[in-house]
Amino acid sequence: MLKPLRQGLPPLDPAAVSDAASCALPARYEAVREARRFTRDTLGQWDIGDRFDDVCLVVSELVTNALRHAVPADIRPADGLPSVRLHLMHWSERLVCAVRDPSHETPVPRDSDDFSAESGRGLFLVDSFADSWGWHPLAGTLQGKVVWALFRMPAAG
Repeated sequence: MLKPLRQGLPPLDPAAVSDAASCALPARYEAVREARRFTRDTLGQWDIGDRFDDVCLVVSELVTNALRHAVPADIRPADGLPSVRLHLMHWSERLVCAVRDPSHETPVPRDSDDFSAESGRGLFLVDSFADSWGWHPLAGTLQGKVVWALFRMPAAG
């Protein structure tokens, strides 16, 4: 049914990026609230609140998955060191939310028919609310991967 895409972002012209922002998130679950706040404030500054609820839901799921499945347990609450980074990039008609984490593991949706379960549906929500999503491993000196979600935004004017 749902298969994560092991690919980079769809072709986007880097020269057309109108806005970009990122924030480091500590390895603790309060970081999900911080990520939502950062997203709300950033989208407000960019005046692109049309898909605010969808974007915040997806950011919450991507950050939660990174903290739950990709951050090594030995650095979880220690020192509050950033281990996850949220990037928001805005083109004229697209918004990309990307979460970088230290794991090389493929994001895998759980097979579950239990719709009353309290967890396990994060990637299904991402797939449902974003226009596309995927992931790719980091290269060079950076370790880990980036999981991204793309939203089409209404044309200005």
